[in-house]
Amino acid sequence: MNKQILVVEDEAEIRSVLGDVLKGNYHVTEAASGAELKKMLSDEAPDAILLDLNLGDSNGLELLPLIRKSWPETEVIVLTGNTTVEAALEATRRGAFHFLSKPFEFANLQVTVERALEHKSLREETKSLREALTSGGGISPIFHSPSMRAVLRTIERIAPSDVTVLITGESGTGKEVIADLIHTLSPRSKNKIIKINCAALPRELIESELFGYVKGAFTGAHADRNGLFRTAEDGTLFLDEISEMPVETQSKLLRILQDQKVRPVGGKTDYQTNCRIIAATNRNPEDAIRSGKLRDDLYYRISAISIHLPPLRERRDDIMPLANSFLKRFDAQANRSINEFSLDAKERLTSYDWPGNIRQLQNEIQRAVLLCEDNEIRASDFSVTNIRTSVSISGEMDSNFTLLESVERNAIIQMLKETEGNKHEAARRLGIGRQTLYNKIKAYGIET
Repeated sequence: MNKQILVVEDEAEIRSVLGDVLKGNYHVTEAASGAELKKMLSDEAPDAILLDLNLGDSNGLELLPLIRKSWPETEVIVLTGNTTVEAALEATRRGAFHFLSKPFEFANLQVTVERALEHKSLREETKSLREALTSGGGISPIFHSPSMRAVLRTIERIAPSDVTVLITGESGTGKEVIADLIHTLSPRSKNKIIKINCAALPRELIESELFGYVKGAFTGAHADRNGLFRTAEDGTLFLDEISEMPVETQSKLLRILQDQKVRPVGGKTDYQTNCRIIAATNRNPEDAIRSGKLRDDLYYRISAISIHLPPLRERRDDIMPLANSFLKRFDAQANRSINEFSLDAKERLTSYDWPGNIRQLQNEIQRAVLLCEDNEIRASDFSVTNIRTSVSISGEMDSNFTLLESVERNAIIQMLKETEGNKHEAARRLGIGRQTLYNKIKAYGIET
């Protein structure tokens, strides 16, 4: 099922070009003005919006709160000819996922849209897992595997403290869910957990977003602004994908963690900060350090407690509880009456290696609910096969990769074969972003 993208742009030529670029991969609708957009707010929500900030009849910044109210799950990417940092920050403050300055490269546009859709999927996964975690009167009704029960026991022990936590694991394993759970079980739960994806913000904005800035610090800084450290005061600050944070920013972050003081960009005064730090990365920390992506001193500072989330293929006891939770959720959303999985469907689910982890499983169950023609989901309703991918296509493990890397590499190869080389469809079935798939194809030397 194609993702829905709404392009809101008053210049017909730009609107047409954007539509042409995106229509190959998404279902695209258009609005030529703010008035047209307002009429559409009662319709079904799109997955993402490309919103021009300078519409002929409206200011895009003023439209953002209306969009967030009517379509809270939709990701908004703002397009602007105004390149000031202040305009970009104001857009993110009002709910935009990201911004692109005109003129922009179409490759960059496609990557940004893909990231926005990945972020939306992650938020849906987090919401679903959070609901499942708190259902049934227990802390872990969906986690039956010994490894995840050990993780939850660790969380119960460390949550009441203020110790810094680093969560590691592949994409889609539920790192944000675990961060939410730590915060919920801590004394800080009465205050906010503030989240930032360090990979989503451009280099020139991340320090302003984290540390804040003073009036006049840069062009467009018309007033003082508190950063996320001060916004998360007495609460929790979750730094997702910390290994994607610029190294120079990592150095400043380390000083803040050591001194418990933050200085706004352009400021001369330090402010005491009191928030708990939870960080996460889908990279192997040692590999990130060796490649220069993560400072070793910062790693040692944030990993006082390190929690690793195993991939779903290593905790198969969790597959069916998760699948049943997703079935219940999507069945209600689609107003269906699907009661259970057939025996062959259960076999398909539990035998597959799930390289996209929980996110891929969630996407697969949602697809099956929509396509199922009966009150029982069967194996034929799934797009994944039950072929395990723990060995290479030639039948031998590639010695250039670790066991887990070989599992992922061969899963990608298998999916590319099943989709006849269609990378967009392969990424969708794997439950990962298209750019992520491109990166893995390059890293694993897969010939396409």
